[in-house]
Amino acid sequence: MEDHSASPPGADGQGDEIVARITDARERIATELSKVVIGQETVIEEIIIALFTRGHCLMTGVPGLGKTLLVKSIADVFSLQFRRIQFTPDLMPADICGSEIVEQDAATGKRTFTYVKGPIFANLLLADEINRTPPKTQAAMLEAMEERQVTAAGKTYQLEKPFFVLATQNPIELEGTYPLPEAQLDRFIFNIVMTYLTTEQEEQMVRQTTDAVDRTLAHVFSGEEIIDIQNLVRNVPVSSNVISYAVRLVSASRGGDDAPQIIRDMVKWGAGSRASQALVLAGKARALLYGRYNVACEDIRALALPVLRHRIITNFHADAEGVTSENVIENLVDAVPE
Repeated sequence: MEDHSASPPGADGQGDEIVARITDARERIATELSKVVIGQETVIEEIIIALFTRGHCLMTGVPGLGKTLLVKSIADVFSLQFRRIQFTPDLMPADICGSEIVEQDAATGKRTFTYVKGPIFANLLLADEINRTPPKTQAAMLEAMEERQVTAAGKTYQLEKPFFVLATQNPIELEGTYPLPEAQLDRFIFNIVMTYLTTEQEEQMVRQTTDAVDRTLAHVFSGEEIIDIQNLVRNVPVSSNVISYAVRLVSASRGGDDAPQIIRDMVKWGAGSRASQALVLAGKARALLYGRYNVACEDIRALALPVLRHRIITNFHADAEGVTSENVIENLVDAVPE
């Protein structure tokens, strides 16, 4: 059975205090973001969970859905330094990470090299249309995401803490793009899909964004508090049966005799071991967000879609039948018992 008992992480009570504040702040975060962002509750929750896990997100959505506004608003609520990079085919690694320039002393005439930091030195970075830049620049970007550092001219520069990248992709305009390889996609903890608003939500959005009301967002957490939460997430206990469920769920996506029929018929490549880690780690953050001190199987099920949708590769049979990775994941969650 799952353990839902309240056993707060940390021996000094500080963890219990932070968890209580996270729970109390959930409504405040939603209230603040609703001033400028209408709907998208699931998307907001998944971005916050990814932030608390020290992970990075890939966001897929058509233009005009408010992705930039959403990310910038989250940066405001969490008191994070926000920067945006528009990825283009001529963007080079130095444009992101920075480069050395020559400076001359006006008095002595002596020339020295000075490193000028690029826009990647921020707390929250929006990598807009990351699939529009060549693989060389993508690789530099993802290396910084993984190592949290930049190397230039033989010197290493640490990135800001906390450091969170949200990369976007346009799913409908593929001309002139450089799709991310599966190995690079696997580095993102979530692939979040942003969809159209309902008619009522769009009416509310149009009304709210065309008036003259000043909607200043209040700060809910600071960068230092986010780092504390990220450390606390790692200490959330997970029972063996929850870990087993996460691993069995991911393992079933790779096929085999015990896998659901749709996996054997429609999947070319299943998810790797990093998916199991992502499910459990994100489950810890979700448990804290909902005021629980233990991860439950319901957390794993709730996060299966964003964790697995970019890690499961369907085959040509699925393409011919119109079966997507999301259809496969839904069947997978139904088929694998807790």
